[in-house]
Amino acid sequence: MRSIKAILGDRETIVVARSATVADAARLMSAHHIGALPVLEHDRLVGIFTERDVLTRIVAAGRSPETTTVGDVMSTDLVVCDVNESYETCLTRLQQAHVRHLLALQDGRLAGIVSMRDVLAADVDEKAEELTLLNAYVHYIPAHMQIKTARP
Repeated sequence: MRSIKAILGDRETIVVARSATVADAARLMSAHHIGALPVLEHDRLVGIFTERDVLTRIVAAGRSPETTTVGDVMSTDLVVCDVNESYETCLTRLQQAHVRHLLALQDGRLAGIVSMRDVLAADVDEKAEELTLLNAYVHYIPAHMQIKTARP
């Protein structure tokens, strides 16, 4: 069973400061092709800013992304995991919380962020490995049971 640490690997965690504007955060997400940013204040995790926050708290509310700070519209009800937890445990947590991003902590500090897509990809990989092993098991015929045919 793969851990969140294995899914994170050595990829860089892109973060945003609480004081950044929403426009700057959106540009950062666009440049890195990501849908969420952990929000830090003096190296302390204080929130998460997502595409959904942009849509519901900026666009739909008619607020200016150029003057609104991330701290004003970020989500502070954080869904977190420990890097040593299994992806299956975290998949359940994501589903129960109805969120698409999970903040991974190591010793209480931000270690990274995983998306529902990351966790599902790990699940698909593990299921594919299981299927391969099961197919090999089902189709295996021990040598002593194989029918030997005579050659002309």
